[in-house]
Amino acid sequence: MNDTRLAAMGPWVGRSVKRREDQRLLTGRGQFVADIVLPKMLHAVLVRSPFAHARIRSVDISRARAAPGVVDALNGADLLQLLPPVPEGQIALPPKWTTVIQHKFLNPQEPLLAHDKARHVGEALAIIIAETLDQGEDAAELVTLDLDELPAVVDPEAALRPGGPLIHDRFDTNMIGDFSVGRGDAAGAMAAAPHRLKRRFYHHRYAAVPMETRGVLADYDRRTDSVTIWSSTQVVHWVRREAAALLGIPEARVRCLAPDVGGGFGGKGHVYPEDMLIAFFARRLRRPVRWIEGRSEHLQSATHSRDQLHDVEVGFDDNGRILALTDSYIVDCGAWNPIGSGVAYNTAVHLTGPYKVENYRASGRIAVTNKVPNAPYRGAGRPEACFAMERTIDLIAQVLGLEPAEVRRRNLIPAAEMPYGVGMPYRDGEPIVYDSGDYPTALEKVLGAIGGIAGFRQRQQAARAHGRHLGLGIGFYIEGTGVGPFESAFVRVDPTGKIYISGGAAPQGQGMETIFAQVAADLWKVAPDDVVVSLADTSAIAIGFGTMASRSTVTLSAALFHASERLRDKVFAISANILECAPADLELRPDGVGIVGVPDKTLTLSRIARAAMPGWTNDRPPGVDAGLEETFYWQPPTVTWSYAVHAVVVEVDAETGRVRLDDYAIAHDCGNVVNPMLVEGQIHGGAVQGLGGILCEAITYDASGQLLSGSFMDYAMPVASEMPDFKIVHMHSPSPLNPLGVKGVGEGGAVAPPAAVANAVCDAFAGLGLEINSTPLRPEEIARLARGLRP
Repeated sequence: MNDTRLAAMGPWVGRSVKRREDQRLLTGRGQFVADIVLPKMLHAVLVRSPFAHARIRSVDISRARAAPGVVDALNGADLLQLLPPVPEGQIALPPKWTTVIQHKFLNPQEPLLAHDKARHVGEALAIIIAETLDQGEDAAELVTLDLDELPAVVDPEAALRPGGPLIHDRFDTNMIGDFSVGRGDAAGAMAAAPHRLKRRFYHHRYAAVPMETRGVLADYDRRTDSVTIWSSTQVVHWVRREAAALLGIPEARVRCLAPDVGGGFGGKGHVYPEDMLIAFFARRLRRPVRWIEGRSEHLQSATHSRDQLHDVEVGFDDNGRILALTDSYIVDCGAWNPIGSGVAYNTAVHLTGPYKVENYRASGRIAVTNKVPNAPYRGAGRPEACFAMERTIDLIAQVLGLEPAEVRRRNLIPAAEMPYGVGMPYRDGEPIVYDSGDYPTALEKVLGAIGGIAGFRQRQQAARAHGRHLGLGIGFYIEGTGVGPFESAFVRVDPTGKIYISGGAAPQGQGMETIFAQVAADLWKVAPDDVVVSLADTSAIAIGFGTMASRSTVTLSAALFHASERLRDKVFAISANILECAPADLELRPDGVGIVGVPDKTLTLSRIARAAMPGWTNDRPPGVDAGLEETFYWQPPTVTWSYAVHAVVVEVDAETGRVRLDDYAIAHDCGNVVNPMLVEGQIHGGAVQGLGGILCEAITYDASGQLLSGSFMDYAMPVASEMPDFKIVHMHSPSPLNPLGVKGVGEGGAVAPPAAVANAVCDAFAGLGLEINSTPLRPEEIARLARGLRP
């Protein structure tokens, strides 16, 4: 083997390999749903409700049907004559969870087109299929709506009061979820605590808002009675399953693939009505049909997130140690609840974070309102929990006159107690055990990255003497990652010697093609360029789960490991037969398989793959089937636990309320790191989204349920010029729960910024009693509060 070949070998895991995806994306060769044009393709336009709550008397599409270029048009009543109603049901909850958690859930399913009531502004009432998009939009203007407007419910607390308007009349309630979880004796410990503090925290509504909006294209093959769906989705196998059920055909006759996807962040992590409608019309009309969502349409129909109200009480001693914690909170899930209880329960089990809180009780209620449905967005219930907990920590420090960082030190779980049993089940039903980590060291490292507490307090005092307001804020969180129930991997040694892999994950810009090429390269001692990666395509692997919940690197890498392990046994059996030795005498080498200690006895992977071909060959030993491929479905025992602490220094202009981010450091631990550069990219991107959530992004409604932030004129996005340079401190606590020791990283960066920035702004006015317990931070509100604090 030459020196060049040796230099190209691994290990590859742990290297900052450049993203292979970027070559096509940066040269204009990426392909998104909107880039795909098929012959005779039709275009879909949705007619959406202008009212938040209205009884549907009629949706007259007769004039639209007669408009130039219109091929088909249906309203909700028409569709009910052609398709059965969408069946209702809760996303399956593990029996281990349901038997130990007191709960009650209702889960109304959103219809493909509303037919009885419109339940939020933007709900689809009719669909137009036309030869061109312009013709479809013109025809949509001709649809006549006869809607009996009803009182809207936009306040979740009002929604839960008896006697108010009902969103889903048949339930006779607007509370569609209720559960309680905890450990220890929260009530008894609270009663005995020397100090008690109550506060209400609100984490407002905002959304994923990816660069690429949603899009679906479907094509029907009449010869095979099969449908191909291209969707900007995170869950291709779920889309296939639902489409097959809707169309009444086997899943084998539905192929779903996600081409390049311009961001998802959870907002594309479930099946939408449009996914099903477009597949239905492609088969109905025997022509390709495409729908591309507009930006304003996206803001009023793609799911929103957050929107939680927390009533927290904490009991603590004179040293700031938490003795008891209770939280009663409401999740405003909008008109529908596409993901069931996941977000609400996430909040409960993440609220105590990295702290040792032995007596805890949380109760959550899920309320329906006349808003866009609520579903996971990067963090999925964790930013809300982190905000409530981290603000509580700072308030304890304020009451006792202690440094907030010191209160955290006194409550953090020591590294010596890892793995740490929390005493509650995760949403997979398994007991929560923090598998590895060193929380106190993470806190010290992040504070060191911003110059230390003492140094900052000196700068703060000097600035205050000149009328400037500097503040330091901390946000600490933990995150369950790599959740099951499974993920799939397929591995094949190609006759060329290349390694072909596929899996159930669906990338949206994370760099998965690069990451899994690195993982497979190490498993087979080849270069990443020798690995062919196929993801987000149901034709490439029969069963898959999808990408969400910071799970793909954990679950797919483990599935690849086990599939490769099984396949390697077969490779060694064939090689041993050819080389006339025992399989135990063999080893993987950078250029194939060889006999240990005999450098010149090597078979290339290409040679072994040819030997495995079916036909007249004596190279395969008796009992070894032809072919070199293996599929493995990995079922994780439970989640791994990532964590991070964010520290931010801000300067607040008391006159204008403007918050400037002067310094920002993050100490993060996601176990063994596959690609440090891509991990930092994930952390940076998540942190920017979290900062957007606290500083500028907000979904707002008026009292009648009208969306007031329906375009980028009113929904402010974070911009690069206002973001800090992030200092990243990597910590490495490998997880014992998977072969690579990895933990998830996709969501974490977005969790802590709202809490850290709110704490920093309050700290900027330390001693003056400023409290910010709701998001977002509005400059005018900060300025008003600051004026009220002046002597």
